[in-house]
Amino acid sequence: MDLSAARGALVQESRELLADMERALLEIESEGITPERVNAAFRAAHTIKGSAGLFGLELIVSFTHVMENVLDRVRSETLRLEGSLVSVLLRCGDYLGRLVDAIDAGEDERDPDPGGRDALLAALRDVLGASSPAKAVAVDAPEARVEREPAGLGAGNEHWHLSLRFGEDVLRNGMDPLSFINYLSGLGTIVSLYTLAERLPRADSFDAESCYLGFEIDLLSDADKKTLDDVFEFVRDESEIRILPPRAKIAEFIELIEAMPESRQRLGEILVAGGTLTANELEKVLQIQARARESGGEIPRIGEILVQEHMVQPPVVAAALSRQKQAEERRSTEHKIVKVEAGKLDQLINLVGELVIASAGARLLAERTHQGHLVEALGEVGQLVEQIRDRALNLRMVQIGEVFQRFPRVVRDVSQELGKRIELVISGAETELDKSMVERLADPLMHIVRNAMDHGIEPVEERCMAEKPEQGRLSLHALHESGCVVIEISDDGRGLDTARIRAKGIERGLIGPEDELSDAEIHQLIFAPGFSTAAQVTNLSGRGVGMDVVKRSVEALRGEIDISSRKGAGTTFRIRLPLTLAIIDAFQVAVGDTVFVIPLDMIVECADMRAPEGPQHIVNLRGEALPFVSLREVFEIGTDEAPRPARESLVVLAYGQQRAGLVVDRLLGEFQAVIKPLGKLFTGVRGIGGSTILGDGSVALILDVPSLIATCTESQTTHAQAFGGLLN
Repeated sequence: MDLSAARGALVQESRELLADMERALLEIESEGITPERVNAAFRAAHTIKGSAGLFGLELIVSFTHVMENVLDRVRSETLRLEGSLVSVLLRCGDYLGRLVDAIDAGEDERDPDPGGRDALLAALRDVLGASSPAKAVAVDAPEARVEREPAGLGAGNEHWHLSLRFGEDVLRNGMDPLSFINYLSGLGTIVSLYTLAERLPRADSFDAESCYLGFEIDLLSDADKKTLDDVFEFVRDESEIRILPPRAKIAEFIELIEAMPESRQRLGEILVAGGTLTANELEKVLQIQARARESGGEIPRIGEILVQEHMVQPPVVAAALSRQKQAEERRSTEHKIVKVEAGKLDQLINLVGELVIASAGARLLAERTHQGHLVEALGEVGQLVEQIRDRALNLRMVQIGEVFQRFPRVVRDVSQELGKRIELVISGAETELDKSMVERLADPLMHIVRNAMDHGIEPVEERCMAEKPEQGRLSLHALHESGCVVIEISDDGRGLDTARIRAKGIERGLIGPEDELSDAEIHQLIFAPGFSTAAQVTNLSGRGVGMDVVKRSVEALRGEIDISSRKGAGTTFRIRLPLTLAIIDAFQVAVGDTVFVIPLDMIVECADMRAPEGPQHIVNLRGEALPFVSLREVFEIGTDEAPRPARESLVVLAYGQQRAGLVVDRLLGEFQAVIKPLGKLFTGVRGIGGSTILGDGSVALILDVPSLIATCTESQTTHAQAFGGLLN
């Protein structure tokens, strides 16, 4: 049997569980401990252990077993989960991640870090040793035993408690109560046994063949409740048998209930499946309900009966009721999820792209033949293709929180390493972006975040001198804007030293001493290869490696990055990216016989364009100065190749907060463009962001709108005064 697919699922599930555990531990450290967070960490370790056990992955099983023991002590409140233990558990998660990576690489038996494993296990065992509960001591005094009985939870942390009341005829039926007690001793260790004689009659009415004794027993055993219940199979009908689990097992029962599938909806079924109730006990409860129904009285609920009869502890009943409610709610809004390999999804997107091109070609051919019915039919097909395109692209959209979720741990570890207090604030994590882009964003964001913590946010002493809060603030924010995704990384640190960056740029020969640059242009110098103003090199930064990689990575995604900074107040990096790299709604324009494509969501409006007065590239658009650029001039299309029309068209573009105009010969209308990458020959060509295939099979260039807007705004300041004279 080929288990490769199942192992792949194990790897993926384990990584998701480790992320959940890390998130829970970080929330415990930052926001405080809650049962839900502790259970989330325990559940992750428990599930990974169980899954690994199916494949015989002993390295994971043995390690997570020790982690389980520690987290179980935390759940039972016999161990405090403090900062040092959180750090140990986080490192345990890192080690498990390396084990999962080794499994993914087909190296099941290889321990990627034997020394680290030994150190972590020693740390966990030290914690367990320091928190070992005191050994249970038998209580000999009858008064003490009787006082503990009514609560029904008299057993110690590790002990089962059995309350036995045998029927009077048990001896006549050939059953010896002592034989049952002897059998129990074979299932574990009887820690304490107290004989109850309150049912003994007066001597003159004593019957030697009747059983009057009851027993209260504390049993230390690994057996489950069903096994213990089966011991009394032959005397159950005539006896009263109550079996209460150890207090330490209550949390385990609750965990089992929370982790079980949602196929069971009835309370009794949930408790039986969770191991806290036996089928015989459930049948007894149903009989009590049936008798109440027959008598015409108020019918008690199963949960009430279970608590009243001391069959199940109230916390376990509450957990089962909560699970029952969750199952009902989820069924009402159930979403079926199917995991698909990324490669298969990419193949689907590629085929949809080809379908878009073929559909456009068929419609163009129908229009040329002037077959009205065929054009109409293909129009309907085109609408369906557009819907298929949108649905297919949505399959590749994932929340950017997939990247953001790794940064709480990074900020925690780095702030501790630097001795700084840093708060991470994340917003907009639900913003969706193409999965291929999300995966390639992780490294650029990591560089920026590390630099912000190392160079941006000041140490506590320096912040106090600057009258700032001791705790620095680092923000990650994502949003949709003008058909793009914008990611902002902000800090409230010292800000960029513009003068120092300029001096370093002059020293490196990047700019001349006489060059007049704005602060924004000077800040862009930090993206030059090898550029650094750090006074010393640290483990995190200062070598001039990283920021140039950040810019190249963002530009490879057809995005751009800019910086705004104010000395003493902080810095914000703003990354702007297209929503997808596959298929877009587009608008065709033409200069002569050459067709160009513009992303539709970046177009504000189109208008007729009068010939500009003078050499300046600014037009008066309803009283506002709008810089523009002629597409004919950008690509140097001469009038010999394509004569300039008497009246041109102005396409108004928006990118973020910037607006500019693009002058073209003709407007050709909307269509769907399948983005094709450009070859290496066109790498770095300004104004071109890609290519697409038109319906007639010809190739059109997709315009790089941010680059064109930048070209327009570069000359805006130069000509503003001249345009002011025109308006007056």
